[in-house]
Amino acid sequence: MKTIYLVRHAKSSWEYELEDHQRPLNDRGLHDAPLMGAYIRERIELPQLVLSSDAVRAKTTAMLYLKELGIPEEELKLDNRLYDFGGTKLDKVIKSCDDSVDRLMVFGHNNALTYWVNRYGNLEIENVSTAAFTAIQFKAKSWSDISNGKTILYVKPKQLK
Repeated sequence: MKTIYLVRHAKSSWEYELEDHQRPLNDRGLHDAPLMGAYIRERIELPQLVLSSDAVRAKTTAMLYLKELGIPEEELKLDNRLYDFGGTKLDKVIKSCDDSVDRLMVFGHNNALTYWVNRYGNLEIENVSTAAFTAIQFKAKSWSDISNGKTILYVKPKQLK
């Protein structure tokens, strides 16, 4: 059995003139990411591997989530391929994950995440919200073999406020 936890980066700021990759989280994002991490802490088995896009907003979201989950920040692995908006690179990263990992957590971007949860999960989600958490479980022994999974949890910050 394989389980993936997908997290869209929290709300980012457009306040500064920065290239997209460098945009930070705004105040709402800085509040929502730890709120979500604290909420899911009691609802999941901790991931064995945590990957994130190396974009500032995704990396910061990951760090805030991990703090609430009690996972040391040194466990976070950054991967530039997750700075993906279509989903093909995200798909390749996930499907190439080592099969010794049964629970994988990935922090990334839309539209890649919305594509992915609708392609592989069984719950139609029109748009994965910022800071939202999605868990999908697969009856597969290898990440390369995953296909139709079961969406076991989808929660967004608005549900917790």
